[in-house]
Amino acid sequence: MRDQDIPSELLEEENTTVTLPRRFGLSDVVGRQIRSFREDARRGVRLTDPEVRDLFRLVIRRPDAEDIFFKAGQALAGSKRPGWRRFLPQGMALAVARSRVRRRLKALFGRRVGGLGRGAFSLEGRGLLFIEADPGGEACALVTGLCQTIIEQATGQKTRVTHTLCQSRGDALCRWEGALLEGVPDLPPPLPPDSVAG
Repeated sequence: MRDQDIPSELLEEENTTVTLPRRFGLSDVVGRQIRSFREDARRGVRLTDPEVRDLFRLVIRRPDAEDIFFKAGQALAGSKRPGWRRFLPQGMALAVARSRVRRRLKALFGRRVGGLGRGAFSLEGRGLLFIEADPGGEACALVTGLCQTIIEQATGQKTRVTHTLCQSRGDALCRWEGALLEGVPDLPPPLPPDSVAG
């Protein structure tokens, strides 16, 4: 949220002593809370469920909440370097992505979050913390961003993850389905061996 709210430019006639403190991203209170969260993360301290709910409720008041949750999910996916995984066959790469999504969600929330369904990539869950904190469903974009990023890292291809079912919309469960966008590589292809200098 802070990064979204930091202004890209200041107007000449803007009185920054009045307007800048009002911009959420530049608030001292927000800065202190961010530093506190970073320190907790460094020490391996996980947020409690009530703290997660409070944080989610703070975000859902914003008109750009879904975008913020999606970007947070991308950031929480971890490393952006796929390394050797991009050379795996597609089926194996998707298996790696499914396993990594499951482990990453458990590491983030301290419990299993949903289960994997049928198909190339399908994640399902009921009664998730997101729904408790956000009855409107915007918080589900956090899982969308995380899954999409991890699949792209594992396969080396652009991916679209869609939140096809949502308990907040009256469905029995939440479901995220991933599809590779065929023919749209996310990473440059590896150089042929004879073109490598040395």
